[in-house]
Amino acid sequence: MLMMQSCVISYKFNGASIDYAKIHSISIADFPNNAALVYAQLSNNLSEGIRDLYSRQTRLTILRKGGDLELEGEITGYTLTPMAISADSYSSETKLTLTIKVRFTNNVAPEESFEKTYSAFQTFDSSQLLTDVQEELCSVMITEIAENIYNDTVAKW
Repeated sequence: MLMMQSCVISYKFNGASIDYAKIHSISIADFPNNAALVYAQLSNNLSEGIRDLYSRQTRLTILRKGGDLELEGEITGYTLTPMAISADSYSSETKLTLTIKVRFTNNVAPEESFEKTYSAFQTFDSSQLLTDVQEELCSVMITEIAENIYNDTVAKW
């Protein structure tokens, strides 16, 4: 009789490298908007976007404060910059940039704590009004920033 043995290789595609025996929770504070240009929904959308990502990708309990891991910060920049200049000397493209400052505290392994600035941008045709494209552009930028924070805090990429 012929016996066959096989190996099973398991991969986790969420990238988290969390020791759930030691780390059970993450507190994610609201990110107030301290930028000169204010989009009223930005603070809430950013805070919830970050919470949603950790909720989907980890088994950590999400708290407002007092977690084993702590994320807090503020929106420091929300700016419009004219980019491409057309033949008639007017801007044909505008860049919207979102900048946030983040403080990450690891109460289990304090040496992993850090303070860092994250930024993302999107461009749009200058013939469009910011109010018409703002929600979609912010959604893309929030996703990008949330993923970068996630990678730096628990994925360790």
